Amino acid sequence: MGSKRRIGIMGGTFDPIHYGHLVTAEAARHLFGLEQVIFVPSGRPPHKRESRVTPADERLQMTLLATVNNDNFIVSDREVRSKRMSYTYDTMRSFHQELGDEAELFFITGADAVLEIMQWRKIEEVADFCCFIAATRPGYRLESFHLSPKLAENIQFMEVPALAISSSDIRRRVAAGEPIKYLLPEPVEKYIAKHGLYLAQDGCGSNFAEESVVK
Repeated sequence: MGSKRRIGIMGGTFDPIHYGHLVTAEAARHLFGLEQVIFVPSGRPPHKRESRVTPADERLQMTLLATVNNDNFIVSDREVRSKRMSYTYDTMRSFHQELGDEAELFFITGADAVLEIMQWRKIEEVADFCCFIAATRPGYRLESFHLSPKLAENIQFMEVPALAISSSDIRRRVAAGEPIKYLLPEPVEKYIAKHGLYLAQDGCGSNFAEESVVK
């Protein structure tokens, strides 16, 4: 029997998607030998109930525009189509059921999110059918991580310089009339301008650290 397929799953609000997300996905693909990385824009992120979030269809479209030129990147609309809250457990379980035991799943997230991982919904059960790749900035200190033995065995860290870019800063820049060129793909920049996104922001929202399906 051949070796298992290695598939990366990258969840996030992607509001908007930027080069930090893309560099992280490509770095994980290369470092961990992933066959492909599947981007999963969140539909109804439970951790942002009190924050303004761009409609899911628009975030999905921006993600498609950003990844179309990379054959190793795929975009899934499963959370956007769902009427339920977007939880990591439900999403990863659905991928596990769909791809079967012949696929080894890797959930790609930011290291800041891992600090809150024990609060995620059914996180110990998520670790039963996937490993975690936590992207960190160079020089990121890991001493503050306090995880269960099971989770500690299933998390690997990876330095990504581009994580200095954040979605929240891009939204702030647009609202302030500041340039966002070279922070994200040009098609996404044009989409934001064409649809007038982020022109009136309240400053709420998080960056890549955990824009994902959580809790």
